[in-house]
Amino acid sequence: MAAFCPIPGQGLQVAPDQVPMPAVDLARDDDMGVAVLAGGCFWCTEAVFAALDGVLNVMPGYMGGDASMANYDAVCSGRSGHAEAIRISYNPSKLTSGALLRVFFTVAHDPTQRNRQGHDVGTQYRSTIFPLDHRQHQVAAGYIAQLDAAGVFAAPIATTLEPHGAFFPAEAYHHRYAERNPGQPYVAAVALPKLDKLYEHFGTWTRRQPD
Repeated sequence: MAAFCPIPGQGLQVAPDQVPMPAVDLARDDDMGVAVLAGGCFWCTEAVFAALDGVLNVMPGYMGGDASMANYDAVCSGRSGHAEAIRISYNPSKLTSGALLRVFFTVAHDPTQRNRQGHDVGTQYRSTIFPLDHRQHQVAAGYIAQLDAAGVFAAPIATTLEPHGAFFPAEAYHHRYAERNPGQPYVAAVALPKLDKLYEHFGTWTRRQPD
């Protein structure tokens, strides 16, 4: 089967909408409606998840390090221990935890790259899930194993599961950055193609149909 690569280097071997949902998902009563994910530049991941119907808020920020270095300059150095992350608040009656993970692995980033996303290199760009409880951990771990066993990607998934610690919101100018700056070269080259893939393959999950 020829590789289907919706994002350069992503290595999906099927189209995103052909990737299965998690075999095990959270029951609605067990779903707190919050997820924390890291998958490269938070300008891009925020833009993708903010477009989903049922998402109430997406907050870009820093996760995995301490408060003293929770700022953009320190995180960009790659020495702070943080990942550029997003905290997603969503309505579990409209969107499941499993649906978020499906978008995360197929459209939002390349989960087979370790400590990088394309030309963005460093631990701050690592692929990581920060489960808020044991149920989220179980669903995420199970889904990674499921996708690897199915050979969905041409390379093993590098996504890690890290303990949920303090989440530090990013500086105000990062919030809704892609939405406010669609002509910025990085946004145009990296974030907007991911949105295009979201609309192409998961258009019924979004707030609006693509033009």
